[in-house]
This record gives sequence, structure tokens and C-alpha cells, in this order.
Amino acid sequence: MRWPWGMSGYQWTVVFAAWLGWGFDIIDALLFNYVAAKCIPTLLHLKLGSPEAALATKQWVAGMASILLIGWAVGGIFFGWLADKIGRSRTLLLTIILYSLGTALCAAAPNVQFLVFCRILSSLGIGGEWAAGASMVSEVVPAEKRANAGALLYTSAPFGLVCAALINKLVTGIWLPDHPDYSWRVVFLFGLLPALAAAALRLVLKEPEAFNQEGDRNPQIGELFSPQLLPITRSGFLMALTALVSWWTLSTFQAPLSAALAEMHAKDLGLTGHETAALATSWQLLATVCFSLGGGIGTLLTVPFANRFGRKTMFGVYYSASVVAIMATFGLPLSPLWRIYMQFFLGLTVFGVFGSFTYYLPELFPTRLRATGSGFCYNVGRVITAFGPYLVSAVSKGGVDKMESTLFWVFLVPLFGVLALPWVIETKGYRPDAGTERASLQP
Repeated sequence: MRWPWGMSGYQWTVVFAAWLGWGFDIIDALLFNYVAAKCIPTLLHLKLGSPEAALATKQWVAGMASILLIGWAVGGIFFGWLADKIGRSRTLLLTIILYSLGTALCAAAPNVQFLVFCRILSSLGIGGEWAAGASMVSEVVPAEKRANAGALLYTSAPFGLVCAALINKLVTGIWLPDHPDYSWRVVFLFGLLPALAAAALRLVLKEPEAFNQEGDRNPQIGELFSPQLLPITRSGFLMALTALVSWWTLSTFQAPLSAALAEMHAKDLGLTGHETAALATSWQLLATVCFSLGGGIGTLLTVPFANRFGRKTMFGVYYSASVVAIMATFGLPLSPLWRIYMQFFLGLTVFGVFGSFTYYLPELFPTRLRATGSGFCYNVGRVITAFGPYLVSAVSKGGVDKMESTLFWVFLVPLFGVLALPWVIETKGYRPDAGTERASLQP
């Protein structure tokens, strides 16, 4: 049988396994955001819809988001190292099971403290899955198709965003609309789906040949800062940091801004409280869809840019376009609905650039440090973004104008990425099995 791109059936299985892992990754990471307004008051024994419940929810959402990001960073670094130690497929399956069980256990939470414990478990697995999956794809897929497969892998992220919103809508809006006290528990049970997928994948996945041939199984994180590898680590870190801070700032503000824009529009139309709430929910979903659709397209577009002009030029194009998209979305005098539609262009640029990291970061590092280096560069920046949720909590109290004026200045983040391009290392044409020769490269 002739498979697309000249890849074998097993190579496509590996891509699909990593695609599923990252898609479920995003779903499990975001489910809490959709049910927090019901989950937190219930566990704190507060009346749903009360001012006390709203205040507690906002505070705990910020705290949980920071926990997720820090756990994500720790898990990404640790499991990246573990993937270089025990293997990519073993680590991939281990992390999927970890975040799956962590999310599902949230359904049984008797109090907020147990919920925090479950979210920590989930965050560790969520952070670790990416490094193992990206490294495995890089080593199994033919070198000339590495960018194609890497970008395709990341299309699961916008897919996961939409699925998380749809799961919440299905359970809380259709199946159990009259039971907000426990419908959120059913939403968390969907976290078991990745564990079922991992059980099936365990039967078919094997370690990449490049990893099996690697004699040194003793990776050290400190090696990333050696004179030979520091320029490489710096290159990957600067590009990932720019993308992470931009994405998390904009996506974290997305739900409260969409709701506030809907409320402003509803006020102009003279809608009732129930109608306003329904419009806010619809606009939040619309914003997610626009952002995700743009992200999916932008992810795939990294391939022609990277293959034709190189990785360095591709980063320059995407970060320059991100500057324009952010300034236009929050600086132009647009109607509330058009502000929502502009999420598509934010997704196309700010979200789309993430499609490159699944092939760029593994290309930077030799086999023995591939997952360690990729996991470090891609995840350590999340510690910095952990302060973002508290910024959202504070700024959102100022209403639409305050949020929009704050988000306008986020253009400085991708501008930083553009200014950091002189330190970026070009990897076009390098093969993932090139060993440590890559370590001598300079920007």
C-alpha cells in the first residue's frame, strides 16, 4: 500500500499517536477552565451564582492556572530527561496515563485541596508528553518530511481546544443543564479517554531505531549550558519563550474578554439577564473556534515557510505578523463582534507559530539530549507565564477598555522575538541523527 508523503504505515501510526497525545493533552489542560464556575463554589460550599462564589472562582482559577503552568514546566523538563533515559514510547505512554488519571480523579474531588493535587498530577503528565512525542516523531519520520509531520502533529492543539469547549457544552448545556452541582464531575470523567488510547497504542509503538542505537543513556540537563550547546539552548529557549508568553496571555484573557464584549453588546440590544448569559457563552465558543481555526491553518503554513525559506525566516515572518495582528485586534476601533472575529488572525500568527516547535526543537539537539533539550526549551518559559493568570484576574476587574488596552501592549512580546533573531540557529537541512556535529553551529 502506498501511504501519503512516502511514509510507511508505522510512521503514520507514530505521528497519529503523538497527535492524539497532544490533542488529549490540551483537552485535559482546559476542561477545568470551563467548569470552574460550578466546581469551585460546590467544593467550597458556596451558593452558585453568588458574589462570593464569583470572587472565589476568579481567585482559584488564577491559582490553578499558575499551578498548571509550573507543573507543566517541571513535567516537561523531567519527562524530557526521562525520555532520553528510558525511551520515547515508554515515556509517551506514561505521561498520557498520568495526565489522564489526574484529570479523571478530579471528578471524585471531595474538597479543593484534593482538586489541587489532581491538577498537579495532570500538569506533570501534560508537560512531559510533548517532549517524548515530538522527539519520537522526529526520529521515526524521514528527515525530508520532518517539518510536514511536525506541523501536522500540532494541529491537534486547536482540535483539542474546540473539543474541550464542546465536551463542556454537551455535558453542562445538553445532558445535565439542571444539575450544575455535579455536571462538572462528569466533564472531568472525559479525562479517561486518553488512558484508553494509551492502552491501545501500547500494543503497536516501539522505540525509534536512533534511540536504540544511542549508547549513552545518561543525559544531564547541565550539558545544555555547556559552551558547545549553550547557543543551541538559547536559540530554542528564546523562540519558545516568545511564543509561550504571547499565547498564554492572549488565550487566558480570551474567555473574560469575550464575555465582557458580549455583555456590552447585550446592553446595547436591551437583552435580559438570561439572554445576556447565553450570548456570553456563545461568543466565548465563537472566539475559541476562530482562534483555533486560525491556529490550525497557521500551524500548517509553517511548513512551506520553513521548507522554502528556512526556520529562522519563518520565525521572523510569524512574529512580525503577530505584532500586526495584536495591534490591529486591540488597537483598531472595531465593533464587539468584529473583535471576536479578529481572534482568527491572532490564531493564525500567535497560535500558528507553535507548529514549528515540534520539528525545530528536536532538530537542534543530538539524539542523546534530544528530548531533554526540547523539553527544557519548550517548557521552562511556562514558569514566567505562571504570573499571567493573576494579571488577568486583576485587569479583568477594569472592564473591556482596561483589558483591551492591556492586550494591545502584548505586541511587545513578539517584537522581542523579532529582535532576538540574530541569536536563532538555522536547522534547515540538518538530519536528526547528525549527532553532536550540530553543537558547533553558531547563529
